[in-house]
Amino acid sequence: MDSNSLSAIDNYVETKELTGYEPVLGGELTEKAVWVDESRCIGCRYCAHVATNTFIVDDDYGRSRAIRQDGDNLETVQEAIDTCPVDCIHWVEFGNLEDLESSLDRDMFQSLGKLPRMNKH
Repeated sequence: MDSNSLSAIDNYVETKELTGYEPVLGGELTEKAVWVDESRCIGCRYCAHVATNTFIVDDDYGRSRAIRQDGDNLETVQEAIDTCPVDCIHWVEFGNLEDLESSLDRDMFQSLGKLPRMNKH
């Protein structure tokens, strides 16, 4: 960050309360979050191949998950969203992210990543 950016932030902080939406703090980047509806994910791994710093495929369930909101630039994340064949990746408001995550019942997912356990007896 250059000294002009730092002084702009300092000036803004002195005059207003910070919300995270300020242009000097990245504004547009902090308004939206990327979220994967894991209940619809088919485990194709396209998003994880395109935006490698944003998405992973969970080892237990074989479904994609966003692990970092700032892992890749917006164009790369949007490309990953566009490659999803079942449209299960969405831009959501940051305020809704926690509710969406808690609404997923991962215990009800059929594993796409591991073979089912076989009883040997």
